[in-house]
Amino acid sequence: MPETVVTATGRPEPVTSVAGTVQVIDGEKITRSTARSVTDLLSENAVGFMSQWTQGQTSLNIRGGATEGQGRDYKSEVLILINGHRAGTANISKLSVADVERIEIVRGPASVIYGSQNMGGVVNIILKTGRTAPGTLAEMDAGSFGLIEGRLQNGGTYKGVDWYLGLSGGKQDDYQVGGGQVELNTAWSRMGGTGAVGWQIDDDNRIDTTIRTDGVYGAGFRGSSANIFAFDTRYNQSIDVSYNGKTPDGRGHLFAQGYYVQDVDDLNNPSPLTSLIAPPARTFTDHNHRRIDIEGVRVQPRYRFWPSNELLAGVDWERSWIISYRFRAGGPAVTQLSPQDNNETDNVWALYAEDAQKLFDDRLTVRAGVRQTWGTTSLLATPNAPTLIPGSVDYRATTWSVGTTLQVTGWLTGRFGASSGFRAPTATELGANFTTTPIGNTIFGNPNLSPETSHQLELGGTIATKNARLDLALFQNVISNRIQSVRISSQGGVVVSQYQNNPGDILIQGLELQAEADIPRLLGLSVGEGERWSLYGNGYYNFTMTDYGAELTGANSSQATRINRYGLSIGTRYERLDGELPWSVQLLGVLRGPMWYNTEEALSPVYFPGQVRNVTVYEKSAFWVWSTRLEIEPHKGVTFFAAINNILDVNQDPVFIALDQNPCRANLAAQNGSCGNSMMGREVVAGVRVRF
Repeated sequence: MPETVVTATGRPEPVTSVAGTVQVIDGEKITRSTARSVTDLLSENAVGFMSQWTQGQTSLNIRGGATEGQGRDYKSEVLILINGHRAGTANISKLSVADVERIEIVRGPASVIYGSQNMGGVVNIILKTGRTAPGTLAEMDAGSFGLIEGRLQNGGTYKGVDWYLGLSGGKQDDYQVGGGQVELNTAWSRMGGTGAVGWQIDDDNRIDTTIRTDGVYGAGFRGSSANIFAFDTRYNQSIDVSYNGKTPDGRGHLFAQGYYVQDVDDLNNPSPLTSLIAPPARTFTDHNHRRIDIEGVRVQPRYRFWPSNELLAGVDWERSWIISYRFRAGGPAVTQLSPQDNNETDNVWALYAEDAQKLFDDRLTVRAGVRQTWGTTSLLATPNAPTLIPGSVDYRATTWSVGTTLQVTGWLTGRFGASSGFRAPTATELGANFTTTPIGNTIFGNPNLSPETSHQLELGGTIATKNARLDLALFQNVISNRIQSVRISSQGGVVVSQYQNNPGDILIQGLELQAEADIPRLLGLSVGEGERWSLYGNGYYNFTMTDYGAELTGANSSQATRINRYGLSIGTRYERLDGELPWSVQLLGVLRGPMWYNTEEALSPVYFPGQVRNVTVYEKSAFWVWSTRLEIEPHKGVTFFAAINNILDVNQDPVFIALDQNPCRANLAAQNGSCGNSMMGREVVAGVRVRF
């Protein structure tokens, strides 16, 4: 197997030299996928728990750290990056895979180069450039439920300049769930574009610039009340300029990056029918607009004082603004309320350093690093929030990482690491006023909150031969001081709560696996030179998922919620690369293990007696989803492909308890026009890709 080089520690190095687990989804996997979003792609590769609320919204959980369900970037415990800088959103469903070169997933808080939100892990989305995607690509496909998608890309080099331009778009109507029932309000459309220019000034100096826009528009948002009237538009735009340089002797390197990000969530979430709200207070318009602007600079010099040692240092500076407004209309009792996020600014400085020392002919690598972060979160005046008291709160956090890797033999490498991470509270969580969700739940802020923290231990090893690779990791991640909305009261199904630091930790212990193999060559089978048969997979098993703070939230279980007990992605692909008609076929199965969920859904008392919304914990059973894909290249550069997703037409959902099915298991009176939620049923896709 070819050696994989990653940038997870701020320096390009073999993945086996990193004292933590890094999962890589490379360009080949992306090309052979029908994934429309980063969520789809990570789900296919069993990266962690994926809720997939809608085509425009998701949450992700890695090693107990979770992104926030509405995609609020600053509430995420998993850090989402684009080209190494903050993406500005934790909602990876709004991000397409069209211009993605590869994705690196750092599992757990494994490096000091990452700041706030690096608690469960880091997802770094690396975009294409003219050097990594030369030539022209045109692709078009169509499929079930009115699916139409297309992408056009061109990249190249001329003397010292390289360029890349990519455009993509697509749409799909309401889909059918397993069994054939149409699920209303699940249509979506996407548009995106990326431009990149690189200038290789000389052998030692290079500048890269990337500008992009990406988003999902008019995506149906059914949510916990199966709402057929709600829809979202969510888009993310950014520009970054990066400099990479090195000294003529190769001992010193400098990376510097400046970036600007604008992220917009335009949420339209009326509640015209649900019985959880009195008729005069029901809304036919509840428009919540949230915009984040971020500007920042990252500087990372590194230097080899002697051949076996390299010191990396860094300075991060970032300033951001969150601006929201909200408009409601409906019955005579409908009033204007504050947005779901208070306006705020954040200023962050960080200094960090990590030293790596190689010993014993470079077979042993020892590294240690520390990071100091200083931040100020300022609460600003917010529309319709008269009780708000603007002000600023300072915080500081020290995080660290230590680890070692040992090349035991030519094919076996071991590793051990220990590290910490944190998440700073947001102004909405700190605010001394309240916010109200579309269905009437009220949440009070708390100015006395402390940052969340995580501490991780990991022991792992990699077996890598010419024909196979197997990576195993045993880990423990403890998350403390979690900021949660704790229920104060509940009346008529409407909950009043307050943000608090939960004194009880959440403990996740588990085993993770990554594997790939060239089956014929591994087993010594006789195959032609142009034949390939590969087996690949990723998986995890969390043997401990304990929430020691569950009692504070009134939960009836100490099981950690919104995280799968286990997950597995296993695939096999046969390829015939020689001959006049190259072709390939692959089969992929994704297992979603059991999950515990204190759902917001109002469930039918017939099937779920005694439910307390947001509190009662239910277990969802495991299920498999299988898909297949066939590719044929009748002429060089022209490839026809066809895929079937959810082959067995399974009617399931990764998160919702009440599925879209008959009889309805939700409380119909509390819904907004429909019943339950299910993922898409069987889908057929066919298309053509041309490269020249």
